[in-house]
Amino acid sequence: MLWLSAAAIAMVLMAVACDGASPATEPPSETTQVATASPTTAQDTPPDPFGPFAAVAALEHVIRYIYETSLPSITHIRVVQKVDASSSSFFSFGTPEDQFRRGEGSGFIWDKEGHVVTNYHVVADADEVLVVMADGTELGADVLGFDADSDLAVLKLKELPEEIVPLSIGDSDDVNVGQFVLAIGSPFGQEFTITSGIISALGRTINSGNSAFSIPRVIQTDAAVNPGNSGGPLLDRTGQAIGINSQIATLSGSNSGIGFAIPINAAKQVVPELIKQGRFDHAWLGIAGQSVSNQIIELMGLPDDIRGVLVVDVAVDSPADRADLRGGNETQTMQGLTLALGGDVITAINGEPLDGLEDLIDHLGHSARPGDRITLDIIRDGNQSLTIDVELGSRPQLSLRTSNIA
Repeated sequence: MLWLSAAAIAMVLMAVACDGASPATEPPSETTQVATASPTTAQDTPPDPFGPFAAVAALEHVIRYIYETSLPSITHIRVVQKVDASSSSFFSFGTPEDQFRRGEGSGFIWDKEGHVVTNYHVVADADEVLVVMADGTELGADVLGFDADSDLAVLKLKELPEEIVPLSIGDSDDVNVGQFVLAIGSPFGQEFTITSGIISALGRTINSGNSAFSIPRVIQTDAAVNPGNSGGPLLDRTGQAIGINSQIATLSGSNSGIGFAIPINAAKQVVPELIKQGRFDHAWLGIAGQSVSNQIIELMGLPDDIRGVLVVDVAVDSPADRADLRGGNETQTMQGLTLALGGDVITAINGEPLDGLEDLIDHLGHSARPGDRITLDIIRDGNQSLTIDVELGSRPQLSLRTSNIA
């Protein structure tokens, strides 16, 4: 069955072969010499059902199947942006008075109504968007809605192709480290390229790259992801999208084995709102903070087993400000690090202990909406335990570039 892993498929093939039937794969191109009572030639030697070729053939079959069935749902996206002559670059074209910049990325069909999902940074400030299907069909599209904080955008095709096939959507909460994955996109403009790898880590928190806020629960993969893959899907072994390829960690500008995909469950939450109203309202507390470290514990005289979030600063007139959360009032340097100290330490939210800032960002990003009331357990002045109720607001537009905002 196509949803089995390559190893499982190989075991099925071996079981069939042991029952006397022929393997369900094409014969391998190489054979293994087997010692028998009478001499045989390599040409006479049957394929070894317990050798490596059955497993390789099964894996190749799965990859081909996923590629062929997913391809009608994958898109290459080309964008054109008009720029001022003063901001022109080597990549601009046109006359000095009328210059443009090209860009490209990837995306996929979300539903039969012609909505295409991609990254916000692929289509940000685009004046013209062209969606190219795998069969070469070119379709104009409008940017229907976007959310810079989650780096997601929804396009609406101006006309529907003869047959529109939405991509199968999976569950990013049901994936595991080591799981086989595939990425399909257009790296460096090479349309509809497929690469493979595994899930390297789960639960990463990365800066969106477009705002002051971070994206939680991000999937890390070693499947090759390069510029142009942005917005394309990360697929599991069944061909379901479990993530949207968004960023890479690199010093060279190209793949170094660390790629990041926005979890598809975040898209399930954000995309319907983008389709409905063109935007998504995130819950906002209004603090800048950092995870409590051993240095902070030592300098603030906190109990050794304390975990949570140190409030470094509180935004004026934010939900946190109105609830009287307090930020740091002094700075100290330890081992070359300057730390803002003296603020409240948030140890739990709604009774759930916080291990650090990522837990707080994760809760606000996935379990809370504007208008919700939350209860924070805090420690003030190093030894005073308090409980504070906060009514969450909507995130404002912030120009500050930091990953420590919640």
